[in-house]
Amino acid sequence: MHRLVPGIILVGLASGVNGAAIDSRQQAFAHPQQLVDIGGRRLNLYCSGAGPVTVVFDAPSSEAGWSWHAVQPEVAKRTRACVHDRAGLGFSDPSPLPGTSANAVADLHALLAKAGIAPPYVMVGSSYGANNVQLYAYRYPDEVKGLVLVDAPHDDETDRLDKVSQGKLKQAMAPMDAFMRQCAQAGQQGWSLGAEGFVDCTGGTGELYGRELAAARLATMARPAYWQALVSQMDGGDASAEQLKAARRSYGDLPMVLLVRGVSPYAVPGQPQSALNKATEAEHLAMQKELAAYSTRSSVRVVPGAGHVIQDFKPDAVVQAVNEVLGQLGR
Repeated sequence: MHRLVPGIILVGLASGVNGAAIDSRQQAFAHPQQLVDIGGRRLNLYCSGAGPVTVVFDAPSSEAGWSWHAVQPEVAKRTRACVHDRAGLGFSDPSPLPGTSANAVADLHALLAKAGIAPPYVMVGSSYGANNVQLYAYRYPDEVKGLVLVDAPHDDETDRLDKVSQGKLKQAMAPMDAFMRQCAQAGQQGWSLGAEGFVDCTGGTGELYGRELAAARLATMARPAYWQALVSQMDGGDASAEQLKAARRSYGDLPMVLLVRGVSPYAVPGQPQSALNKATEAEHLAMQKELAAYSTRSSVRVVPGAGHVIQDFKPDAVVQAVNEVLGQLGR
């Protein structure tokens, strides 16, 4: 069994930054950029920078391309860097297909081709997005020359973490799952921004986003299509894990960096870390090392102070990892 925990619940809020500076830095992410028709529906793509290798980012389950707002501009100083919104998220049209990794990969492949973004690629994925970029690398090995996995799920993560936590993980996930489905049920009827429960279901504006991007993000989350896409991804979690598991084989000597959270999303804030929580995080790190073993040119790095969505807490660590992979490619 493998379930994807919605990124909304796991997103941590970084320390505040000057609002005007945030707005300026995030402006490109607050509205559609290039809406590319991939066959009767459009996906939003934003690329900047130039270089012989394109870095392609994929976001956590509940987030759009703006998840990379603090990373993509820095990478674009070195080479071309592209973020996109998966179907139904951000500014992209919804898809009639199930929300699985295989369908996300097919969409991304069509998007890059239609937009004329030719390989080679270095692919960067966070959480659910890390599953997607791995599957992409297996399906299109000639196109992908490097991977950066940001706190990637393991194929058997839920069962293994539940075992080591003595059943507490699934106990904790059950009400979380129920809450998100309640949010989705309300959201599929359409939210008004001031509706009771909307902030609880979306995380509100948060400190990560300036005024313009926060408003754009919440506006997309008020659409029924957003919640339909999120539920479809949740329902497709087991299928996505099986798709990746079935594709598993060696990456050979593909350069790969795996970033691992330094702060447990299951710990109780303000309380000492329990023995069970320590065991859970040790098992999580062990699984990251297992993923790294699929390449002979991989490294695993714990990022102190970072929660699950590492680009929210320590974006510089992601930039450094991308630059490390580019450096191994001589770029």
